[in-house]
Amino acid sequence: MKRPKPNIDPIFHALGDPTRRAILDRLSRGPVSVSRLAEPLGITVTAVAQHLHILEDAGLALTEKSGRVRSCRIEPAGFAVLEQWIREHRTIWERRLDRLDDVLAKRWPDKSR
Repeated sequence: MKRPKPNIDPIFHALGDPTRRAILDRLSRGPVSVSRLAEPLGITVTAVAQHLHILEDAGLALTEKSGRVRSCRIEPAGFAVLEQWIREHRTIWERRLDRLDDVLAKRWPDKSR
C-alpha cells in the first residue's frame, strides 16, 4: 500500500519569501532568539514572529519560549520531506529523459550526442 504523499505546498510557500530564506540561513548556524533574528533583517520582532509562524507551519523551524526569551531553531524533518519530494521528481524526470534519448537514438542513429 502506498503511503500518502505529504503536502509540500506550505514548504514551497515558506521558501518563496526571501526574508524567510534569510531566517533559515541564520538558523542553519544554530538556535537564536527572535530579537537577534530581527536585528540584521531590519524588521520588527513582530514581523519575524509572523515569518517564523509560517516556517513552523511548514515544519521548517521550531520556536520555544524560556522565560521572556523566545528562541528558534531549524527543524530538519521539514527539509527531509522536501528532499524526498525532490528525489522522487528527479527520478521521474531522469526516466523520461532516458526514454526521450532512446527515441531520438532510434530516429537518428548515426548522430553522435
